[in-house]
Amino acid sequence: MKEKLLKKFGEIFGDTEGAQVYFAPGRVNLIGEHTDYNGGHVFPCALTIGTYAAARKRTDNRLRFYSMNFEQLGVIESSLEDLKPYKEADWTNYPKGVIWAFIQKGMQIPCGMDLLLNGNIPNGSGLSSSASVEVLTGFILREMFGFEVSNQDLALIGQFSENQFNGVNCGIMDQFAIAMGKAGHAIFLNTANLAYEYAPVRLEDAKIVIACSNKKRGLGDSKYNERRAECETALQQLQRLVDIKSLGELSEEEFETLEGVITDPVIIKRARHAVYENRRTIKAVEALKENRIEFFGKLMNNSHISLRDDYEVTGVELDTLVEEAWKVEGVIGSRMTGAGFGGCTVSIVKDKAIDTFIERVGTAYEQKIGYKADFYVVEIGGGPTVL
Repeated sequence: MKEKLLKKFGEIFGDTEGAQVYFAPGRVNLIGEHTDYNGGHVFPCALTIGTYAAARKRTDNRLRFYSMNFEQLGVIESSLEDLKPYKEADWTNYPKGVIWAFIQKGMQIPCGMDLLLNGNIPNGSGLSSSASVEVLTGFILREMFGFEVSNQDLALIGQFSENQFNGVNCGIMDQFAIAMGKAGHAIFLNTANLAYEYAPVRLEDAKIVIACSNKKRGLGDSKYNERRAECETALQQLQRLVDIKSLGELSEEEFETLEGVITDPVIIKRARHAVYENRRTIKAVEALKENRIEFFGKLMNNSHISLRDDYEVTGVELDTLVEEAWKVEGVIGSRMTGAGFGGCTVSIVKDKAIDTFIERVGTAYEQKIGYKADFYVVEIGGGPTVL
């Protein structure tokens, strides 16, 4: 991959002198969906697929961006004086947002750069290609200019740029999982205070399989911000009765006794998902530590049902992938992952059942939806690195 990137970099930008190659992973969330902006727990892991970049400093303030995933767009230019989100700037609004965020945080960027990207995360899949680009850009800036920022800082800067520059009200999970990834481990993260621990994922005779629905979705124009607002409404109404800062502080029992204060039945459902999903995530990590992988799978299934019925973020594509997965013997658990409304499912599948799983789920999906899903058997990888 390194040689491929440098070769293309030379073709696009004239030569490769001074260019360095970097990588940041994508991520998948095993359980704990739509809890990260509700002060709850999440359980993501970094993947061995992700975003590669070749980059070098310039002697002026120009920024030149090129993506091998969007070659038809050619080189998109900007400058350090013009860091604003333009629709026609397309994907480059993500790296631009991070450069802007570094400056907002008081770090001086002394010169522009040439940046070439190539990702092997499917676009719009819900495996956090945007957060991967954000963390990667921050990592490049740190390495290039010697800024004293930790990997955790890179995650927070990435989230800040997505919220403030790109207008997507995302939580911290995606950037955190990517910046803090550790091979063979998922990250049990309390999003209320960023306390975290690494939990080894031991799947002796099984693998993580991601099914990409190939239904494109854009977070900003999906119902993501709407769901977030609904949870904020629920929290405000609950705060009349109880002193809490987030829905993640409530147990299932506490929520059941308090839910009557919420006036809208739809808002009750949204809050119920946030509370129950958080508790499911805590139980799931305990199950994994005790090597109770079957119970972990059952919690994954329950997570999907809650996302489908209470949070209503799945849609026919994701429901088809999951419901067909549940029919295959050797599937330990399956659920949608990511924001929803398209994107991916994550399943834990016994090794001997993987081929059957891909064939059966793929066939049923294409028959019902009319186009193919893509399947990826993935490994858990580490965080950003210089290649």
